[in-house]
Formats: sequence, structure tokens, C-alpha cells
Amino acid sequence: MEPAPGPQEKYHLITRNLQEVLGEDKLMAILKERELKIYWGTATTGKPHVAYFVPMSKIADFLKAGCEVTILFADLHAYLDNMKAPWELLELRTHYYENVIKAMLESIGVPLEKLKFVRGTDYQLSKEYTLDVYRLSSVVTQHDAKKAGAEVVKQVEHPLLSGLLYPGLQALDEEYLKVDAQFGGVDQRKIFTFAEKYLPSLGYSKRVHLMNPMVPGLTGSKMSSSEEDSKIDLLDRKEDVKKKLRKAFCEPGNVENNGILSFIKHVLFHLKSEFVVLREEKWGGNKTYTTYEALEKDFAEQVVHPGDLKNSVEVALNKLLDPIRDKFNSPELKKLTQAAYPKAKPAEKHTKNSEPENSVVPSQLDIRVGKVISVEKHPDADSLYIEKIDVGEPEPRTVVSGLVAFVPKEQLQDRLVVLLCNMKPKAMRGVESQGMVLCASSRGEPRQVELLEPPGGCCAGERVYVQGYEHGEPEEELKPKKKVFEKLQADFCISEDCVAQWKQRNFLTKLGTVSCKSLKGGSI
Repeated sequence: MEPAPGPQEKYHLITRNLQEVLGEDKLMAILKERELKIYWGTATTGKPHVAYFVPMSKIADFLKAGCEVTILFADLHAYLDNMKAPWELLELRTHYYENVIKAMLESIGVPLEKLKFVRGTDYQLSKEYTLDVYRLSSVVTQHDAKKAGAEVVKQVEHPLLSGLLYPGLQALDEEYLKVDAQFGGVDQRKIFTFAEKYLPSLGYSKRVHLMNPMVPGLTGSKMSSSEEDSKIDLLDRKEDVKKKLRKAFCEPGNVENNGILSFIKHVLFHLKSEFVVLREEKWGGNKTYTTYEALEKDFAEQVVHPGDLKNSVEVALNKLLDPIRDKFNSPELKKLTQAAYPKAKPAEKHTKNSEPENSVVPSQLDIRVGKVISVEKHPDADSLYIEKIDVGEPEPRTVVSGLVAFVPKEQLQDRLVVLLCNMKPKAMRGVESQGMVLCASSRGEPRQVELLEPPGGCCAGERVYVQGYEHGEPEEELKPKKKVFEKLQADFCISEDCVAQWKQRNFLTKLGTVSCKSLKGGSI
């Protein structure tokens, strides 16, 4: 039997790979006296995705350190956060979360008998808790409540009062769960400092706060339940995992905002002391890494190719997901999943955006930010360029564009462009073109053409969408006979502010609007 870890070893296990700890001295003082009591809460809103393996991995660390760990299913919080979970679905979604979180923990070998599971509504509707909510509301300013929830509560133009209550409830949870510490992502920091400021005003003690880094999603932004392209669902089929990883942002040599590398660091290396990059013999064969730092160094130096990295993560990730898929293959849990997350009927989706059921919609287009890696004149056509464009896939795409007369070669090189990625590949004077660069065009003569420009700071592979149509899934490949692009293009235009639009709705990335330099009122 292994000897119990000492306070210093416990401290290391509890804090390793965290981004920040508030209350380090208090944490060490508690560990010298007794076991730490800690909780992690999750609002029962959208379906949990693979980034949830990051906190699950830390919960495994807490248990190794002898901590008493409580997992809170924050059902009331889910309703208060701009009604992300409708009241009639609250019970079903909480039941879904309980099952899927337990399946995740079992998948990584965490013993469930050492954990305590609590629902928020088990105690948050009590007389004592409700009175404390009123007491807290009498000392908290509106400014502080709004500021505390800025990174967590959904921000809207006309916020509901419920969103202002959210941080106060999370602060009170620390007292009512009788814990020493709360664990969460670094996006919770403002709520944690809010709790440290206001709990003492009710006579309650400050708690220790432990913060994980936020893992980038597959598009390079925060992994989010509401952004379909940014995350892999725990119940996604193997072919869906492959498809999403293939489209994931993983620029050769770029270790910043790389969701693939972050998942390896914070989950795969956390669970196992090695990671194997799978490669064909002609590229050097498989290579085993025993530290993340060595893998990151090789990737930065382009010793490891993005395609090999994605294939290796796919294998490792499916090993984690297989037990969860198997568990949710039961008739009971299939029924629960369908009830907790009912699919909207196609007609309802289109009605929401005032579109007829049989119309085409912008979300059918797979439009992405691309980075031009190389530009050459087509050997058999004076008006055509052949470009290699990185769109966040293992290999750059070859694209043929008729831009020679409009855009000098040196202005295209290393430039960010907007690329339609799901057109059927087409041979253009003997070279297959795998996409189309979107440009603004003047309506009169002489004809002028300008590249559409994504906002500064965008990454190759980042999705471009039309306002109000951000949640649809693009078609794998547009069928030429259906003329989806042509029908949508008829309503593409450039606004008087030089913003690309479809029916007066802006083209967007997560960083802002897509625009052109000067062609007001032009077409696309």
C-alpha cells in the first residue's frame, strides 16, 4: 500500500497545470491540518463536450490528494443564465448531465464512490438560502453583479435581472456546500473575486479559488456548447470526430490558440505519462513523447505534421469516448438524450429566420478564413493564379482564381482571405480548384474587384457565417444541380459601410465583420 501523500505533495497534485490559485497560503494551512473540501459546479445547459475532460482530469488529481470532492449540477443557474435551459427541460437536462459526467469519470478511471453529487435545487430553494440571496442583494451593487458575470453569463443588449443574481448564488454555494475551495475555469475569476469580496459581508469566510486555463476550441476560440464547429460532443460518432478534427485549426508550427495541442496537454498527458504520434514509416514511423514540452517543441519546429497530430488525437480521443457511447447506447439513455435536447423541426428553424421551409440558407455554405501560403501564375492561363491556401486542415488547398487583372501577386502572398470551401472541386485549365476566394466587385464599368477581408487577428480555418445563421451545419459538398451558392449569391452585397452582407445581415467571424476596402454598394 502506498504511503499517504504529505501536505507538499498534496499541494502539488491540487495545483498542477492550474492557471491561477487565489489563497495559496490558506490552502497550504488547511492541508497541514486536514483534507481539503472542494467543489466543482456545472450549469446544466448545452450538451457537455470533450473539453469537460479537462476539469474531470483535475478532479482525479483532487481525489489522489485525498480531497473531499463535491460535484454540483447547477440546474437553477442554468435557468437564470438567460434561460439557456428552459424550465420544462431543466429536470431532464440535469438527469442527462448526471449520467454523462459520471460516464466521463468512469472513462478516465475515477472512482465514483469517493465523490458527492448535489443538485442546486436540493438546497437553493430553502428558506435559509433564499433569505441569504435577499441579504446579499442588499449589499451588492448592480455594477459589481454585472461585472462578475461578464465572462460567464450570456451578454445581451437588454439583460434580465436573473443574470445579475447568478454570481451571488454561485458565491453562496461555497457556504451552503460547506467547502474550503471552489474549482473552475479562469473565465470564472470575476465571480471568484466577487465571492471573496461579498461573502464576509454576510459573516461567511473567504474560500480558496482554483482556476484551470480555458482550452481553445477546434476553431481556435473557447470551446463552447453553443458553437457547433468549436467542439466535439461526447456522443459524436467516430466519423463525426474525424470530420471535426480534420477541419480543426492546427496551423503548421503555430502553438498559439491550438485546440489540438491544448487537448493533448490538459487531458491526454494528464491522464497518461506519454503520447504517441502515429506516422507512416516513410515519415519516420511512430514517435513516443513522455513530456508535453518535447511534443510542443517538435510541432513548433514542424518536425510533427498537423495531419499526424490530428490522426493521433483521433485514436486517443475515441478510446475515451467509446465507453461513454456504449453507455448511452441503452434505450433508456437514448430516450433521455432525445427528451433533454429535442431537435427543432426544419420548418421551425427556417421560421425563426423568416425563411420558407424549402429555401436555401447561408449556413449551408462552408465559408472560412484562409491564409494564402503561395501564389503562382497558371502556366496555361494568363488571367489565373494558382494559390495554396491554409484553411486549418492538415494540408493547404489548391485554389485557382481569376484575379491576375485585379490583385497583384505580392498583395495576395501571406494575406488572409475569405474562402468558400464546400463547392465541388472543379478543373480549371488542367488544375483542380478546391475552393473559391470571395471578392467584392463593382457593379459598373470599368470593373473593379477587391478581396473580402476578415477582421484582424483571425486564424486560418475560422468559420465565417451570416448574422443569425451561426448555428447551422454546412453541407459536406454543395450539389451543382441545386445551385445553393448561386441562389444565395443573388442577395449578397456590399453595404454603404463596405461590410459584406446577405439580405442586410452581416458576414461575421467571432472577431467582427467581414468587409472590403472601398466598393460600397458592390456585389460579391
